[in-house]
Amino acid sequence: MARKMTVEEREEFLAQPQVGVLSVAAEPGRAPLTTPIWYRYEPGGDVVVMTSPGLRKTRLIEAAGRFALCVQQQDGVYKYVSVEGPVVKTWPMTKAERHEIAARYLPPGVSGAYTDAMDGAHGNNIAIVMRPERWNTSDFSDVAEQLA
Repeated sequence: MARKMTVEEREEFLAQPQVGVLSVAAEPGRAPLTTPIWYRYEPGGDVVVMTSPGLRKTRLIEAAGRFALCVQQQDGVYKYVSVEGPVVKTWPMTKAERHEIAARYLPPGVSGAYTDAMDGAHGNNIAIVMRPERWNTSDFSDVAEQLA
């Protein structure tokens, strides 16, 4: 049986540069909006996602005042962390902040070129900050060790 991660394990896992899957309550009669997203997290801190103002995702987050994020490791031993909480602040991102998040996911030369190329289309990205309130984790390391 999979085990729950410790606080330190879950925070370290969430801090890794993995593509998150964001979920937020949607309009009546619709399933929750679920979409991949780049994010930033440091252990003990808040989750910061980058998006564009005016998108359906952004409007739904503003209306709900909270969202959930799930990240998983599929290669090797399966693990996941999901976290949910309230939005505590938003702000227009600077180019340096956009580059910082892009650099988590793209190689050094590519992240700079990507940030430059996105200036026109996404130069008005905003940061949405979520304070982690509820966590759900699973780590199948013990199961993998038993089967080895």
